[in-house]
Formats: sequence, C-alpha cells, structure tokens
Amino acid sequence: MPKLNNITSIEATLEVVTGLRIGAGDSEIHIGGVDNSVIKHPITGSPYIPGSSLKGKMRSLLEWRSGAVRETPLGTKDFERAADVQKPEIRRILQLFGIGGGDAKDVEYLVSELGPTRLAFWDCPLEEDWEREVRDNNQLLIEVKSENLINRISGVAEHPRNTERVPAGAKFVFRLYLKEFDSDGEDLLETVLQGLKLIEHDSLGGSGSRGYGKVKFVDLKINGKDETERFQKVEAFPANASAA
Repeated sequence: MPKLNNITSIEATLEVVTGLRIGAGDSEIHIGGVDNSVIKHPITGSPYIPGSSLKGKMRSLLEWRSGAVRETPLGTKDFERAADVQKPEIRRILQLFGIGGGDAKDVEYLVSELGPTRLAFWDCPLEEDWEREVRDNNQLLIEVKSENLINRISGVAEHPRNTERVPAGAKFVFRLYLKEFDSDGEDLLETVLQGLKLIEHDSLGGSGSRGYGKVKFVDLKINGKDETERFQKVEAFPANASAA
C-alpha cells in the first residue's frame, strides 16, 4: 500500500477579471427581481466560490486535454485502457481526482495502483481586506447585469432578465492541498499547476462563452514559498502533456 509522505499546500489570490457568476439555484423568481443569483454564504451574505466548482472545472479541462473526455468523469475502465495504450496523463488525472465508489470493482487493486484521491479543494471566501474596503466605501459585493435576446428579424430586444455577478476586481482566497505518496513523482504537482493555467485560459462559472468568468491566480505560493515566477512559466499545453 502507498505511504503518505507529505501534504503540499497551494495558495493564491483568485482575482476576478470579468464578471463571475456561479449560480445559487434559485427556487423562485420575483417579478422585477433577479432571475439568476450567485451563490452566497448563508450567514454573511457574501459571495464565495465553491471548491466543487473549481474541482469540476479543472478536472473537465484536464480530461478534455487528455483526449479521453466523455459524458461522465473518467473511471476504472478508462484507467485500464490507459494502462494498455500507455497514456500516463489519464492515470495522473485519476490519481489526483479519484474514482467514484460505485465505479470501483476491485478496491484493493485500485488502492495499490492509484492510491487515494490526492486533491482537496477548499471553498474560496472573499479576501477580508478587499471585502472590508468595498463595504467601507459603501460599494456592493454583487453587480446586476441586464441581458436580453435580440430578435434577428425585427431587431427588437426580447425576454429581458437580470443576472447577478461578482464584479471584476473581486479577490478570493484560493487554497488547494495535494497529498504526496512515496510512489508519486513531481509530475502530479506539475499537472495541478497546468490545470490552474487551463482555468485561466478558459473560464469559471456560467456563461463563459459570453465573456463571464475569466479569472487569474495571483501571488501563488507552494508550501508558503512564493512560486509566482514558476507558475508564470507553466504551459497549459506542453508538448509532452499526454506522453510524459
């Protein structure tokens, strides 16, 4: 069985570049109100980014990059096929994100081959200093963006709706932990950093194709050490991504 040697911390400021919307799943809509609200802390009312949103986005982008993406997350059969055709990137994805319990037929085999899930994502709260400054200046933590559909024949705006977004410039506290086992190599950490780069190149939350959700990771630290320069050099699409 693999032995746990270390837990690496990756921390950064997640800065919103364009309005970000991660939906709250509204149960009702009021006339003249907001149609699509963002998720907020139930006590403070402040917006936050769920760790599940970051995890899902990173995993899906890495799976797309591997060329093995499908409707559901990669699982046991994909791991077995990857071993047959020598695709270590798929193995790394499954090591980092794990395999669902219902998909695991031979638990002992999977534990010995993959080990437990390596990544733990935390919810991202607003940076305290940024939130305090906004509140002290009587500004809002949320913006409401009005949208509508344009009839392509008549040119008339139709079906107006109001959408909540976290405004550009907002800063969140990003934290991610990577378990390191005695059989792991540096390539797992590098894959995580590449996953963060993929998120920067794509978007987070909803309506990314309409310009929402562009983010960047600033002042990235690994185990408390500033690794900004290292992260800036990370390539989201290295030449050997699927063969290394």
